[in-house]
Amino acid sequence: MSTNNLRLLDFGDPKIKTLHVTWFAFFLTFVVWFSHAPMMAYIKEAFDLSGPEIKALLILNVALTIPARIVIGTLVDKYGPRVVYSMLLVIGGFICLGFAAAQTYEQLAIMRFLSGFIGAGFVIGIRLVGEWFPAKQVGVAEGVYGGWGNFGSAAGAMTLPTLALLYGGDNGWRYALATAGVMAILYGFVFYRVARNTPKGSTYFKPKKHGGLEVTSKGDFVFYILMNLPMYAALAVLTWKLSPTNLGLLDEFGTKAIYAVLVGLFLFQLRAIYHVNEEHLKEGVPEIQRYKFKQVAVLDVAYFVTFGSELAVVSMLPLFFLETFEGLDPVKAGLLASGFAFMNLVARPTGGHLSDRIGRRKTLSVLILGLAVGYFVLSRIDGGWWIPAAVVATMACSFFVQAGEGAVFAVVPLIKRRMTGQIAGMAGAYGNVGAVCYLTVLSFVDYSTFFMVIGASAGLVFLLVQFMDEPSGQMAEVLPDGTVELISVE
Repeated sequence: MSTNNLRLLDFGDPKIKTLHVTWFAFFLTFVVWFSHAPMMAYIKEAFDLSGPEIKALLILNVALTIPARIVIGTLVDKYGPRVVYSMLLVIGGFICLGFAAAQTYEQLAIMRFLSGFIGAGFVIGIRLVGEWFPAKQVGVAEGVYGGWGNFGSAAGAMTLPTLALLYGGDNGWRYALATAGVMAILYGFVFYRVARNTPKGSTYFKPKKHGGLEVTSKGDFVFYILMNLPMYAALAVLTWKLSPTNLGLLDEFGTKAIYAVLVGLFLFQLRAIYHVNEEHLKEGVPEIQRYKFKQVAVLDVAYFVTFGSELAVVSMLPLFFLETFEGLDPVKAGLLASGFAFMNLVARPTGGHLSDRIGRRKTLSVLILGLAVGYFVLSRIDGGWWIPAAVVATMACSFFVQAGEGAVFAVVPLIKRRMTGQIAGMAGAYGNVGAVCYLTVLSFVDYSTFFMVIGASAGLVFLLVQFMDEPSGQMAEVLPDGTVELISVE
């Protein structure tokens, strides 16, 4: 089996071995992160949850991933993927065990919020795969990593309800979730033993300072600060959603305290960003070492609509099928909904492959346009549809969604190698900003309007993608001894 001259069954090749070890780590993070979605019917019955309480859990599940991906991206660039991925798998597994053992809705909400931490795993593998593969293969390699990893949500939807039935009893769903958590913990130790940060003899480039992206002009410095605002705004929206005027999970004091913390965190990050870039702003950056921050910004908004919509749709799709079509049980609804994430297996590698072959901007433009059309089609699904037709429509839409994700991360490693983790973290965080925004919209509107909103936002992002420059030539990286090394991005 080969993809764009990538022989995926050549396990004797160290980079292929690294790819498989890494995508399986990502796969497990997605099984754990979205283990609640196919179990929601059981959880709803066990805790007698209302519709708003369920929707709150869906939003909580993606909230912490916003800051977590920024933090994890920084840690990866500083300490390397091997240690950070191992740590995240173990911690995420224990959080999953905590969710499985929850006895009250408040405990469910807290553990679901903490579960967002494991959603940052994607960022780690982007840096690791980027270290092992050359520029002409990195798009398809990142696509294989992302596609097989994201398939974890589909695998969970297909297997966890059946596993719950096999365990039997009122607590079958708890044992199924606990099984996923234990697997993540065990694999964390396996990953640490097997994975390596770079090929033998290669340099692992690190930023000179940590706490924010290095930018190369005063205009980009302002642009970077502005692009951080939506991440805090998304967390503020989530806080408002949980406030006494809405779901009431927070009291008035708690709500105001979180708002104050968000303001404090933004000011702290602003100071850190200035500290990282102070020297650049005063002395300037040599032309050969410059890059345009707009490249990062375009990838952020593209991931907002691609991965953001996937997270939102994967969270609600089993319940959507269950409520839209009569005669479905939770197991069947989970299987039907899994078709959306199932497309990751081919879609993300295809998006990366097309990006490698026909161009970064052209590929991303076509895929986002297809995504917009796909969601407008989904907005027309109702109980009168033939169920197989509805499944085909969701899978067709998901192809463009996930191929678009593959196209985004085919570009990320080609901007600045030593900051790949941070760039991936910011783009990944924007994916979760999108998820919070779309799930918040869902809490106010019906399913049809929800899909239409995603389609309309995709149309706007299509226009913004036209401002992205096609990566070409070489990027310059500074070695530890101060010399500059040119790395090909063609």
